Formats: sequence, structure tokens, C-alpha cells
Amino acid sequence: MRRWAYAMAIAAAALASAKAAPILYKAPPETARLAPGPDSDIAQAYCGSCHSVDYITTQPRKLAQPTTFWTNEVNKMKKAYGAQISDENSQKIIAYLARTYSVK
Repeated sequence: MRRWAYAMAIAAAALASAKAAPILYKAPPETARLAPGPDSDIAQAYCGSCHSVDYITTQPRKLAQPTTFWTNEVNKMKKAYGAQISDENSQKIIAYLARTYSVK
């Protein structure tokens, strides 16, 4: 009897989830722009295709080693989130971000 009740509960949950309407979400308009500079178009194309530019512009600026920081961030996007960025473009993005988004 207990197995039957368990099976019925699972079936009811599956039926309820099948009838649930998808949640529609529209992202707010982008408010930030990447600063102009060499390879900013590459950074915009790759980084901006997955997340808001706000994610970049709000990162810490006073970095002891900006190239190391941005290398780790780009590698995280590639390894953890599956960003399809070639090594060549990764280096361009890292150089652009380290040059543009750090205070020396």
C-alpha cells in the first residue's frame, strides 16, 4: 500500500510539472558599455554574448596583478561555463581587460 501511495505521489508531481507554464523572463536593457580600445570589440562579442557588461565593469580595479586576475576570470568562463573562446582571442581579451579595467 505504501509503494502505491509513493508511486501516485510521483505521478501527480510529474503531471503537475508537465502542466506548469514556463517562466518568461526578459532581461533589462544593457546599461554599461565596454571602454573603447584595441580588442574591445572582441571582448564585447565574447563576454557580452553570455553576461552583462556590468559584470566586467564592476570588478575590482585596484589589482596587484591585473593580468593574473583577468586570466583567471577568462579561464573560469571557459572551463566552468563552457565559453568557446580560442586561446588567441583569450589573450586579446585578457590584455584588453588588464589594460582597461585596472588602476595602476
